[in-house]
Amino acid sequence: MSHASHIPTGRSRNLRTIYREDRTVKLIDQTRLPGEIVLVDCQAPDVLCEAIRTMRIRGAPALGVAAAYAMALGAETGPTDPAALQAYLGDIAGQVRATRPTAVNLFWGVDQALDALRDTESEVDAMREALWACADRLADDDVRRNQRMGEVGAELIPDGARVLTHCNTGSLATVDWGTALGVIRAAHRSGKQISVLVDETRPFLQGSRLTAWECAQEGIPYTVITDNMAGHFMARGEVDLCIVGADRIAASGDVANKIGTYSVAVLANAHGLPFYVAAPASTVDLALETGAEIPIEERNPTEVLEFGGVRVAPEGATARHPAFDVTPSRLVTAIITEVGILRAPYELALDRAVKLAVIGVS
Repeated sequence: MSHASHIPTGRSRNLRTIYREDRTVKLIDQTRLPGEIVLVDCQAPDVLCEAIRTMRIRGAPALGVAAAYAMALGAETGPTDPAALQAYLGDIAGQVRATRPTAVNLFWGVDQALDALRDTESEVDAMREALWACADRLADDDVRRNQRMGEVGAELIPDGARVLTHCNTGSLATVDWGTALGVIRAAHRSGKQISVLVDETRPFLQGSRLTAWECAQEGIPYTVITDNMAGHFMARGEVDLCIVGADRIAASGDVANKIGTYSVAVLANAHGLPFYVAAPASTVDLALETGAEIPIEERNPTEVLEFGGVRVAPEGATARHPAFDVTPSRLVTAIITEVGILRAPYELALDRAVKLAVIGVS
């Protein structure tokens, strides 16, 4: 079961995107922002899975943690026989993996939970506690890694820079702090006078609804632009660099990110601008050689045919809605991770980064 609660906007900066109180998982409903801050309480795995499918929670790192919490909720609602619970959790793992196919962190979160199960005795209470502990650990670790990523990447943003970003990569896309927007946040807090051009990010408007809201909360100067304005501002010399997040990075360094990212990368390359990607090492999928192997989620075309819930296309019109695209590594200037700034050849750099990340960030 679940229910929603409203909270005062003044508390928003103190909230994690997803957290738990006892055996209830709470998350900020991102479909209600920026108009209102609503918390959704999840007490069963199917409720959390539905929140993932409907983008009440989104962003690769946040989805990894949400996946682990869904497994913990499954242990709470599943059978009390250890063998039956193991089988039930296998089914829950499949349901979680099926929610959204592109963000590898989702699958990583499930795998982390299953690994935690293997380390326990076959006793239900121990299984439950292990899963809650695993999810809590991933949540806390996500914050540390993102903050470290911000520190690492801030050096790439010069004082006075005009930064273009796409989609939402801030606290809302993670447990807290953010990836690409976390780098911008770190540069801003260090005293650099920077400003941000925020792509609106059609059709779900993660930029104009979420990134703009986070910039306003942080006091970072920003301007919202439509996605098709990026080239115009680059040509006028009003962009100094681009920085985006990632939902999956192949071994080659090819990057899957929100639809429209590839266009930004091509434009940045054409104008000689740096194009940076910020993502934790958990977003790297060394099992896939190139971006051509990354599964691309196709969402409901209604989200393209409508704007704000109001249909804008003619009746009978058809649409396509790939939620992500792939940017080839040749267009990526550098990849910012919690273990350092990676540059080509990415095959070697990414392999090393994944190994270093296992050691952890203090």
